[in-house]
Amino acid sequence: MSPDVPLLNDYKQDFFLKRFPQTVLGGPRLKLGYCAPPYIYVNQIILFLMPWVLGGIGTLLYQLGILKDYYTAALSGGLMLFTAFVIQFTSLYARNKSVTVQRILTTDILAEEDEYEFTSCAGAETVKFLIPGKKYIVNTVFHSVLAGLVCGLGTLYLLPDRITLLYGSTGGTALLFFFGWMTLCIGEYSLIVNTATETATFQTQDTYEITPLMRPLYIFFFISVDLAHRFMVNIPALEQMNQILHILFIFLPFLWAVGTLPPPDALFLWAMEQVLEFGLGGSSMSTHLRLLVMFIISAGTAITSYFIPSTVGAVLFMTGLGFLLSLNLSDMSHRIGAKSKALPSCSKKQFTQKECLFYIIMLVLALLETSLLHHFAGFSQISKSNSQVIFGYILVILLIILWILREIQSVYIIGIFRNPFYPRDVHPVTIFLEKQTRLMKIGIARRILLTLVSPFAMIAFLSLDSSLQELHSVSVSIGFTRAFRMVWQNTENALLEIVIVSAVHLISSTDLWWNRSLDIGIRLLLVGIIRDRLIQFISKLQFAVTLLLASWTEKKQRRKTTTTLCILNIVFSPFVLIFIVFSTLLSSPLLPLFTLPVFLVGFPRPIQSWPGAVGTTACVCADTVYYYQMVPRLTAALQTAMAAGSLGLLSPGSHYLGRFQDRLIWIMILECGYTYCCINIKGLELQETSCHTAEARRVDEVFESAFEQEEYTKVCSLNEHFGNVLTPCTVLPVKLYSDARSVLSGIIDSHENLMEFKGDLVKVLVWILIHYCSKRPSMEENVHKTENKGQAPLLILPALNTSPYSKSLEDSDSLNSETFDDWSDDDIFDDEPTIKKEKEEKDQLKDFPGTNFPIPGSIVESQRVGDHSTGTVPENNLYKAVILGYPAIDKGKQEDIAYIPLMQFSCSHSHLLSLPKEWRSACIPNSKMKEMSSLFPEDWYQFVVRQLECFHSEEKASNVLEEVAKDKVLKDFYVHTVMTCYFSLFGIDNMIPSPGLILSVYSGVLPWSVALDWLTEKPELFQLALKAFRYTLKLMIDKASLGPIEDFKELTSFLEEYESDWYIGSVSDEKWKEAILQEKPYLFSLGYDPSMGVYTGRVLTLQELLIQVGKLNAEAVRGQWANLSWELLYATNDDEERYSIQAHPLLLRNLTIQAADPPLGYPIYSSKPLHIRLY
Repeated sequence: MSPDVPLLNDYKQDFFLKRFPQTVLGGPRLKLGYCAPPYIYVNQIILFLMPWVLGGIGTLLYQLGILKDYYTAALSGGLMLFTAFVIQFTSLYARNKSVTVQRILTTDILAEEDEYEFTSCAGAETVKFLIPGKKYIVNTVFHSVLAGLVCGLGTLYLLPDRITLLYGSTGGTALLFFFGWMTLCIGEYSLIVNTATETATFQTQDTYEITPLMRPLYIFFFISVDLAHRFMVNIPALEQMNQILHILFIFLPFLWAVGTLPPPDALFLWAMEQVLEFGLGGSSMSTHLRLLVMFIISAGTAITSYFIPSTVGAVLFMTGLGFLLSLNLSDMSHRIGAKSKALPSCSKKQFTQKECLFYIIMLVLALLETSLLHHFAGFSQISKSNSQVIFGYILVILLIILWILREIQSVYIIGIFRNPFYPRDVHPVTIFLEKQTRLMKIGIARRILLTLVSPFAMIAFLSLDSSLQELHSVSVSIGFTRAFRMVWQNTENALLEIVIVSAVHLISSTDLWWNRSLDIGIRLLLVGIIRDRLIQFISKLQFAVTLLLASWTEKKQRRKTTTTLCILNIVFSPFVLIFIVFSTLLSSPLLPLFTLPVFLVGFPRPIQSWPGAVGTTACVCADTVYYYQMVPRLTAALQTAMAAGSLGLLSPGSHYLGRFQDRLIWIMILECGYTYCCINIKGLELQETSCHTAEARRVDEVFESAFEQEEYTKVCSLNEHFGNVLTPCTVLPVKLYSDARSVLSGIIDSHENLMEFKGDLVKVLVWILIHYCSKRPSMEENVHKTENKGQAPLLILPALNTSPYSKSLEDSDSLNSETFDDWSDDDIFDDEPTIKKEKEEKDQLKDFPGTNFPIPGSIVESQRVGDHSTGTVPENNLYKAVILGYPAIDKGKQEDIAYIPLMQFSCSHSHLLSLPKEWRSACIPNSKMKEMSSLFPEDWYQFVVRQLECFHSEEKASNVLEEVAKDKVLKDFYVHTVMTCYFSLFGIDNMIPSPGLILSVYSGVLPWSVALDWLTEKPELFQLALKAFRYTLKLMIDKASLGPIEDFKELTSFLEEYESDWYIGSVSDEKWKEAILQEKPYLFSLGYDPSMGVYTGRVLTLQELLIQVGKLNAEAVRGQWANLSWELLYATNDDEERYSIQAHPLLLRNLTIQAADPPLGYPIYSSKPLHIRLY
């Protein structure tokens, strides 16, 4: 697609030009897009300026000396409160008043939703347009009271004398007074009149009306600083801050308009996350509830440590709580509770006990070390400082070793130079895994140093600090609570911070402000913030440079405005850097507008970027099941890789991309702690669009250049795709399904193969039915009762001359039927058959207790002699049948009537293989059945029976099987059922099937035949026949590729393999999904490609394969997600072909948007938070 596709279509452009002025002014709709009466605009201007008028009254009285400042604020606030209540109740009255508002007729359908018809200046429809009102009465009262407070305190904040006292300039006072009241009016209008749609939108729906509180919230912050300055006069820093904020106050409308300031919900979550991570030493949490609970507990720990009188007690308290809070206690308690209920296996129970014992030992050792070293530090100042220096050097050595051991686990060192220790080629898999085993051993050594050695070395360094010997201060409590927590929560970052602080202390003077005024806990806190912001700055700068260069170098990304934008970015590069720095300081995403090199500062938000709970929504489709099967095994592989350090430094907010065949896996780290990590895994769509395919191809190129190098490649080659947001890390061996597709041309349309197909189908039907009957659970329980009496049971044989609707005598116990006499042709079409026999005929028939009579509708007549019923019925003339749907049979022609003789099995064990009763009825004309019975492979039938293993309890199983195989009655049963199924699948005509017919039957759509209804009425038999058909097709393909089958044993081995290791069916079947979740070794399906006009076969094979994993630039992901949120939630630009969703080979723009949480993104799978143990 052309890169000059419109950023916004014409309708959205008009919509945006109407919405943005409304956002800037806080809610007034001065651009409607259609002609409206002048009073609509006048009323909005009056409502907008109302707070200024009311505040101006108080200001005037204060300037004239009539009222003092506090009374001025009370007067203005009271007037505003009254006005707000009047406005809200006017809106409520207008909404309750039943007035029909007719829309203006227009030919522009898209514009109708915004057009209204106004009848008067104060009409109900005018009021409802100007003042939409609140959804909840509580908010009506609360927002009105809040409006009064904002106006009163705002009047106090903007008193001219107060501003002149701060700046001493009349011109500056006038400027700040004018624009300051504009800011107040914008905030008040948004609160009580009409709330504007904010560019900083976090939630997709404002259920609880939080958005109106956004602007007053920031106004209150500025006012609170001024109030603090009023009561604490002699604080120069506070005065300077107040002066700065008075200037920034007039820029609030600009910050609101560009979406830099976050809404209250996002601000609350972001603030808790930042304080927890940098102030209290914790980590971002996987859920909002966990974040809130952990924040409260961590803050309580810091506060409690301040009030502990004993220094030893405070140090032990901070050490112990720091260790405990860094553990994943909720997951541990959940696993222990679940296992106690489920009665776990001995190994799992022992593992849980060992895990708990390990943590207890580590806690005891940490407390013991801290107490001893703290006690030792109190004796000698010199020995203490020397010991701390020694531990500082030890930590430097540990940091270097851990960094080296971590970097050699990945394919690239610092993302640029190829690791010479990493295997050159990942193929073949077995050789690669052998080579990687050596790296895994190094990873174990690294994990021991990181988990067991480093924390105790850092605790020793902290325990020897002199700050802990003195009385506690707020800075000591906060700094050391964080430090003792970070040792366990994020060991690698804590080690880096302590090494930096120790190195600065060694190389700098003791009189330096850094060393003299700050204790080591606060120094570590500041270093931690600087470290995080520096990493963010580098990532944001790399993202901005990549986007800028790609817009010029990539031809498909070059637009008409690209040259202008590049020149502007170069000319105003200092301002671009300021934006990047400001975004870095706020830890907010750098927002590229429409993903062009036009950068804005997005509003701060939690590290997850989305408001909803992780893993609750996904665009589920048929391909989702592949990710369900993959994720448990992928999690196990990630556990090994993360523990070894193959994925680099683990930190919340990191993103990884996995690739295997047509599958793309998006991995995000949500939370990290001591020996655990919490992640979210998303699966992207498999049905690739053109944009998806283009980016997936680039992903493949990036991974191929890293993992599939030739022998002549240099040892330390450079990363060819360094500018890409994706940096390859490692490959993970995971047991999953590989997908292979093949064209079946020349196989499924071969005349010879189709001829053999028909014969093979009969054999497969025989094999499946015999094995099904041998495994029926009820067969051994229902061994014929007559066996105990020493006689064989009587059966009605569905012989080739029997009636199609006859039943066996075994059905007599469940049937007490009436008999019916002569039927005419018209009887067939009656709603119910007419009973023409008297009760005495039923009494006569009761003399045959073992006889089965058909139910009404089967149209069976009792045998008559002359005009009277006989009292004794000959065995071969028991009853006769008339076939429905066939021409009426003349009663005089007795020779064509099918009789059902009474038969018995020649072997008493034949009942173990007897077919179900309902399968024995007939529906095929006798002549056709006789003709086609020759197709039945009797030798194959006997071979299959002799191979059965259902007589383990018999001493002479082979003899029994031989007798069963020679039982003619049982064989006739199978002949009848097998051939009826055969006719049902192919139709009554014995024609060679076409490939289209095979595909149709394979999919479960059978051609019409007289036997179709008979088969479909028996769901179990229908599924067996369909399975036999599918097995036969797979057999035909295997014979074409592997060669012909030599004997019955080879054919049996094929069928046994299909039964045990294969699922052969259709992709749309539910059983296909079940087979994948059950991890069947192989799956096969038949399809048709209409674009190529060929039949295709698809084979899924479960095997251990390699998933390539790379790390993404987290700031590039956050920036694109921020633009997506702005573009869809504010600009409502949901065009499927919009520019910002097109393929971008460097930024992976399309894949990144797919991975966003619904409804903005559309991953087909998203897991719940997965907790991984890193040991």
